[in-house]
Amino acid sequence: MKTQARDRLPLASLLALATAAFITILTEALPAGLLPQMAQDLAVSEAWVGQAVTLYALGSLVAAIPLTTATQGVRRRPLLLAAIAGFVMANTVTTVSGSYAVTMVARFLAGVSAGLLWALLAGYAARMVPDHLKGRAIAIAMVGTPLALSLGVPAGTFLGNLVGWRMCFGMMSMLALVLMAWVRIQVPDFAGQAAGKRLPLGRVFTMPGIRPVLFVVLAFVLAHNILYTYIAPFLAAAGMGKRTDLVLLVFGMASLLGIGIIGVLIDRHLRMLILVSTMLFGLSALLLGIATNAVAVYAAVAIWGLAFGGAATLFQTAIARTAAEAADVAQSMLVTAWNMAIAGGGMIGGVLLDRLGVVAFSPVLMLLLAVTLAVVWVSGRQGFSSLA
Repeated sequence: MKTQARDRLPLASLLALATAAFITILTEALPAGLLPQMAQDLAVSEAWVGQAVTLYALGSLVAAIPLTTATQGVRRRPLLLAAIAGFVMANTVTTVSGSYAVTMVARFLAGVSAGLLWALLAGYAARMVPDHLKGRAIAIAMVGTPLALSLGVPAGTFLGNLVGWRMCFGMMSMLALVLMAWVRIQVPDFAGQAAGKRLPLGRVFTMPGIRPVLFVVLAFVLAHNILYTYIAPFLAAAGMGKRTDLVLLVFGMASLLGIGIIGVLIDRHLRMLILVSTMLFGLSALLLGIATNAVAVYAAVAIWGLAFGGAATLFQTAIARTAAEAADVAQSMLVTAWNMAIAGGGMIGGVLLDRLGVVAFSPVLMLLLAVTLAVVWVSGRQGFSSLA
């Protein structure tokens, strides 16, 4: 009976964290599916509305580390509730605002909430369970990410066309309010870190294994975002411009399968899974570079989704395990690296597209992934250790 209790996951609590991840990703990505309606209503171009995603990422980038460092001693549940409340306020302002400038400020503040929330989630999930279940718990908490990308964004786009884009953001606010009640009732509270146990930022950064994990996150996610950000022109060049939605659905479904596999194996095979995911992504990049028909493109995208679906779980588990009691501060560094990769993917991908065309994507992705593979391999167990 004791073994059964030790192996039981607190699903209601973990699913609340997964819902928080779902809201975070959907709030970030929803404008991409609603650009025409938002642009018309706010009387600006679609390119200007597209900066809603940029400002969200910028908010996360600048806030994650300082906010997480400043709140190390704060109890965890009130801090989690404050981050979710940030989404309620930001999405409500977006719902009612008729001003482009006010909407962009709200998007930046939503990104600030996201930076804090991402830094909390993995460590929160890990504290709910014994050591041998930490990876699985983080996998469940992260399942909201592929769900938002594969189902939430298409559903939000459909609803936006049906009832208007403002209603979509209003529904996001309502969902966040419900989630706050769920967290208050179901999610356990934990103490913040005692003053004597808090490590300064520089000390955490120089801990053995932290820098290899951060580098791998930056390179792997940069490769992903170069392709994901410019998937539409890439598919157009392949004669599949009208199938972007279907291609992204294949990616999303494969991502769900990927995170399911990761959740089962992660606690004992973390390093192997990161190596395999990187190699699969490299294979996908190669196939996309040489694909001559739609079947090959769909197959390559499915492999890409399978490789990327569990990436957030793998990297967050790696850094949480490496940083131990400094996990939240280390997670804030991971959030920063991740958002740098998002911004870098947009910039580098744009330069590649303008100067060389989509033909340059495959070799650049393969180079980034080869470096990623080398760092994981030579780092050994430093940053990528599995449970014995």
